[in-house]
Amino acid sequence: MSSSTFRVDHATHRAERAIYTTAGPGGTGPALTTTVPKEFVHRASVAEVLLTDWRRTGEHDFSVAAQWPRGHGFFSNVDGHHDPLIAAESIRQVGALLAHTEYGVPLDHHFLMWDLSVAVRPAHLLVDSAPASLDIEVVCRDVKWRRDTLAGLHYDTVVRRGGRIAATGGATFSCASPRTYSRLRAERLDACGSPLPLTAPTAPQNVGRVSPMDVVLSPTGEPGNWQLRVDTRHPVLFEHPVDHVPGMMLLEAARQATVATLGYSAPPLEVTGEFMRYAELDTPCLIESSRLPGSGTDGEESVLVTGHQSGEPVFRSTVTMAAPTG
Repeated sequence: MSSSTFRVDHATHRAERAIYTTAGPGGTGPALTTTVPKEFVHRASVAEVLLTDWRRTGEHDFSVAAQWPRGHGFFSNVDGHHDPLIAAESIRQVGALLAHTEYGVPLDHHFLMWDLSVAVRPAHLLVDSAPASLDIEVVCRDVKWRRDTLAGLHYDTVVRRGGRIAATGGATFSCASPRTYSRLRAERLDACGSPLPLTAPTAPQNVGRVSPMDVVLSPTGEPGNWQLRVDTRHPVLFEHPVDHVPGMMLLEAARQATVATLGYSAPPLEVTGEFMRYAELDTPCLIESSRLPGSGTDGEESVLVTGHQSGEPVFRSTVTMAAPTG
C-alpha cells in the first residue's frame, strides 16, 4: 500500500471526525475527541490507545495529540503523578502511528525497536481533576528507505501539557515486511517451544508494585539478580499475541529492578532502553542490576539494568530516580 493511500485514509478519517466536532445550531457545542484507530498504534484494545490526533507540520515534523487517563490498570499513579512509563508508551505509539499514516508502512509489517527513552519533569505530571491532555512535537530523522518502502527512522519528541514540557524522549525502529520478518525469525520460530512455566513473583512491595500480577521479576537467591517473569496472560504487557517479550515489559523490568536495588520507590526521572535482540518467550531471561558509581551526589540515583538469554545480551537500560529526602 502506498504512502498516498494512507494519507487519503487519514484525510477521510479526519473528515469523518470533523462531523462531530461541533454540536447544536450554528456549531456552538463543545469539541469532541476520539482516539486514533487502534491498528495504527499496534493495540488490540481501544482502551489502550493513548493518541487522539496527528498532523504534519513539516517534511519530517509532526504534531500529535494524546490523552492520559487519571487512572490506569497498569501504568498506575505514583505519589500523585502520572506514571513516566505511560509517557514512554505514548512515545512508542507515536512511531507506529506516523510510520503507518505518513510514511506508508502497511499494517501487516513488523517493527523492530532498537531503542526507546523518556525523561520527565515531575512538576508537570501531577494527576489533575481531569485526564491529562498532551501535545507531542515530533521530529523524524535518519529516515531510511528500501526502494519505495520505509526501512526505518529515528524520532525525537517533546511532550507538552498546557504548554509546559512534561517529558522528552525518542526512539529508533526498523520496519520489515511479513516475508522479511519470517525469514529473519524462521530459524528461531521453527525451534520455538511453549512459553516457560510462570515463575513466582518477587514480593510486590520490594519492586514498587501492589499486585503480584504486575510483578515481572522472580527471585533467584542472588542479590541484584532475577529471572524475568513472563506472564503472557497479562492484559497490558501482552495486550495482543506476540512471538517475543515486548520492549515495554523489559523497561518495566528495569524499573522494578531499580526499585529493588535502591530500596525505595519513586517515579523514574529518566529511563533509557537499548534492545540488542529479541527476548524469547521459551528461554529464561536473567536480569542483573547495579547502582552506577557517583549517582546520588546530585539528588539523583541511577541504576544500570541488563538482560541476558543463553549468555547473549538482550537489552540494556539505565533508570534514574530522585534520591529520597529526609
